[in-house]
Amino acid sequence: MSTGSNKMGLMGLTTIVTVNMMGSGIILLPSSLAATGGIALLAWGITAIGALCIAYVFSKCGMYCTEDGGMSAYAKKAHGKSGFFIASYTYYVCLVISAVAISVTTVGYLETFFPWLKETPMHNFVGVVTILIVTLLCNIRGAKITGAISSVTVWGVIIPVLGVSIIGWFWFDTKIFAEGWNPHDIPTMSAISSGIALTLWAFLGIESAGANSGAVDNPKRNVPLACMLATVFSAITYIASTTVIQGIVPNELLSKSDAPFGLVFSQMFNPFIGNVITVLAIIACLGSLLGWQFTNAQVSKAAAEINLFPKVFSEVNKFEAPVKGMLIMLGLEITLAIMTISPTLLKQFNILVDLAVFINMVPYILSLTALGVILRESNVESKEYKVSIFLGTIAVVYSIYGAYATGTEAVYYGVVITLFGYLFYGFIASKEQLVEQEKI
Repeated sequence: MSTGSNKMGLMGLTTIVTVNMMGSGIILLPSSLAATGGIALLAWGITAIGALCIAYVFSKCGMYCTEDGGMSAYAKKAHGKSGFFIASYTYYVCLVISAVAISVTTVGYLETFFPWLKETPMHNFVGVVTILIVTLLCNIRGAKITGAISSVTVWGVIIPVLGVSIIGWFWFDTKIFAEGWNPHDIPTMSAISSGIALTLWAFLGIESAGANSGAVDNPKRNVPLACMLATVFSAITYIASTTVIQGIVPNELLSKSDAPFGLVFSQMFNPFIGNVITVLAIIACLGSLLGWQFTNAQVSKAAAEINLFPKVFSEVNKFEAPVKGMLIMLGLEITLAIMTISPTLLKQFNILVDLAVFINMVPYILSLTALGVILRESNVESKEYKVSIFLGTIAVVYSIYGAYATGTEAVYYGVVITLFGYLFYGFIASKEQLVEQEKI
């Protein structure tokens, strides 16, 4: 466990949670939503409510359960040791997928300055792998450095997103917005469903405050505060920024862009300003990737410390960073990047997002359904229990809907990946039983 001097405070943790959500989700999201049309923006209403309920539940779980492991520790309260393992395993897989998706997003923005990257899918792959390696090297110096870097990179999101959310309305054209509202004549409910997975992807990271609890000062106070502060801020900026962009950039142009924020600022001002925003977006994506990789290293380390992951994941360097586990993670990320190479970055991004969202709903549901047990153990007052359970039920139902909305292919592969987790746990449980017998 980290020493006090090497732990993050509230600001560092809130920054990591915000960057985890905003640094990747919002940066490419306008283009992905535009593929359906402006009507997909309706999904924000459902997702914002669902995300706030999820954040509330995680804040309660973080307040009353301060064991290392975040969602996995919550899941264990209701579902036992197998719940801890499956939550850790699926969350680990999700973050590996998410890291590749964020790297893909970064390459999309880098193409503005390095056209070579978009010449062939192999060039894209080289860019993706290079970014994954660079951010992993930055994480080797531990939690304090990660928090410090993230506190700088978050401005790469805040400046363009808040900028377009506030001043973009001066360029907003109702005609452009109306023309791009539903260009493919998709039924309203189908359009909303198509946007659910994408908008939910933008909020993944809500749980990372709890996942990093072992590296945080005063987790009982800071974990729940970081969850709520980051979620409220993100929800407001997401809805405002994606709506205004739909009214500035024609839908046909927006849906094909690999760098939507750079594009909108180019149209609002000039190409130079657009390039400045593109640089900021690249910085934001790198910060987000840094945060995700740090979070995943902490998840696997916590699991290894209770013998649910191989011991190699818990071995740390002098900065208390689990370097060997990080290298294993990098190998899996590169393998996934090879498996998902696509003709366009946007297509690769969407494939990765759907799969990541489905798999991440498994630990979400396992941990959210543990709220009742956690509250009972803490002997909370009846009113607090009832309100929390009501909001927790909404959070779980929304998570199930989010999993469904990812589509047939993501559900199919996601279920297969999850079932392999139970196979792995069978071997772990068998080994533990042998150890117990030898003690007798």
